[in-house]
Amino acid sequence: AQLRAVRLKPDLADAWSNLGTALRVRGHIDEALAAYAKALELKPDSPEIHSNLGNVLKDKGLLDQAIDHQRRAIHLKPQSFEAHSNLGAALTATGRLDQAIACFRRAIQIEPGNNELHSNLVYTIHFHPDYDGPRILAEHRQWAGKFAAPLARPAPIHNNDRSPGRRLRVGYVSPDLRLHPVGRFLLPLFAHHNHRDFEIVAYSSVRRDDDVTRRLRAGADSWQAIAGLGDAEAADKIRADRVDILIDLSLHMAQNRMLLFARKPAPVQATWLGYVGTTGLPTMDYRLSDSYLDPPGQSEAYYAEKTIRLRSFWCYQPPESSPEIGPPPALSSGQVTFGCFNNFCKVTTPTLELWRRLLASIPASRLLIHANPGRHCEEFRARFDQAGVDPRRIEFVPSQRMEDYFAQYQRVDIALDPFPYGGGTTTCDALWMGVPVVSLAGRTAVGRAGVSLLSSVGLSELIAQTPDHYLEIAVNLAADLSKLAQIRSSLRARMRSSPLMDAANFAADFEAALRRMWTNYLPSP
Repeated sequence: AQLRAVRLKPDLADAWSNLGTALRVRGHIDEALAAYAKALELKPDSPEIHSNLGNVLKDKGLLDQAIDHQRRAIHLKPQSFEAHSNLGAALTATGRLDQAIACFRRAIQIEPGNNELHSNLVYTIHFHPDYDGPRILAEHRQWAGKFAAPLARPAPIHNNDRSPGRRLRVGYVSPDLRLHPVGRFLLPLFAHHNHRDFEIVAYSSVRRDDDVTRRLRAGADSWQAIAGLGDAEAADKIRADRVDILIDLSLHMAQNRMLLFARKPAPVQATWLGYVGTTGLPTMDYRLSDSYLDPPGQSEAYYAEKTIRLRSFWCYQPPESSPEIGPPPALSSGQVTFGCFNNFCKVTTPTLELWRRLLASIPASRLLIHANPGRHCEEFRARFDQAGVDPRRIEFVPSQRMEDYFAQYQRVDIALDPFPYGGGTTTCDALWMGVPVVSLAGRTAVGRAGVSLLSSVGLSELIAQTPDHYLEIAVNLAADLSKLAQIRSSLRARMRSSPLMDAANFAADFEAALRRMWTNYLPSP
């Protein structure tokens, strides 16, 4: 329909802009970029087109241009909450968290009734070093009080069969049942679920299926597409399906369905996997974690939900086509290569400062960082240059296809976990590729992923308790190439024999948690 519109009216900017939106939704980024560029040529002072073009440029990894177009949109329309929020997202991708958070707060100020704007804020603050558990919870409670509380009254009545030992219907809600960290970690559970005792229903908001989607669908008893349904309509459907336990896999990440869960369509609701945090929802009964992420008794007050600890929060399944492990590259290059392939927004100022000290301590070392090109990369290099570290020792690796991303680990001797929000998927991928990861134990659960993962594979000696300890571990490891080679050659075997890859026992542990939730819901005998 959009193609027909531009053919009929090729000089209509809005038709080209609508075509760009349709193409972006379908994942045709280059074509969307061309359509928005044509729209802007026809209507150069449109704030909406500038902002839409900025979004596609961000998708493309052209972050400087994305930021410039969002700022132009704000200049043309200062009260555009969309442009302020989109600018915040682009700034987040460049690691400018203070500016990004200010943009999200400005967007909320302009459009206070938009829950998605507020979700952007409460998710982004997890990356900022100034936000601890109590402060994060307070922000989430503010979100819930404003958007969720009005939807929870009157309390819903559920007519589900309350037999204690019967087969339970478990629903999973996510827009990320695809090639995404959520989809990847969900695969082993869906492959090992006990379908005799649990009926698995996926409520998917995926707009473009891929191979991971198809594999997950094969592991579900029922697959329900809810991308086109509003939260109220989707909640009504789930209630009509008589789901017993409904599991959120997003929390406040993009395209979340928090307002679906606020309506309490299932008698028991839990959150897992999106990230280790809180939803803030009074209608979310449980959050799943483990004892490394949330040491018992230390953080219970930071969450709106009750915490149920699994043996491991994670169950990892590597891609079938991942490369073989080679020797440490330092053996042939004569210099140690550190690497971090996490989202660049996790590279905070305290992280950068510690990495500067590390490279200054080891002159024969270099650093590989995942970052799409832009001014933020030059600012990063300049910070090292100011400290007397040759900026040519820093190399930036842009977004890549999965197989190319895994191949990059063959160039890395030691991975560096950022803080306060550490790696999850990237840490697992590094370990699978034989690369040890140095991690700092954080104050929040998202900062303790490294504690959980390294403990699971028997490498707790790589967990630092202070920044100085982190530096000491990294320096000592870099100085012992024989130990580095030994760790590298043994890591896949460590992973395969650890809870991280014991999918059958993970599924049994997960299902025991589900049964415990259901038992807690039932009236006392």
